[in-house]
Amino acid sequence: MDTVDFIIKFESGDIEPDELIDGFADLIKGGTVWQLQGFYGRTAASLIESGYISPEGEVLEYPEYA
Repeated sequence: MDTVDFIIKFESGDIEPDELIDGFADLIKGGTVWQLQGFYGRTAASLIESGYISPEGEVLEYPEYA
């Protein structure tokens, strides 16, 4: 999914947890996330701190959900 499609899907709330992790990993990897509005940077930082994504943008694990 490209960046624009990810952002549209994310902001519409129509995104699966795995897509959210993959999308933010791509934004972090490319550095784009730090140029977007603050909410994106804070969300990325939270995903990094939670251990889902590395600071370099590699997916470390996906959330477990039913």
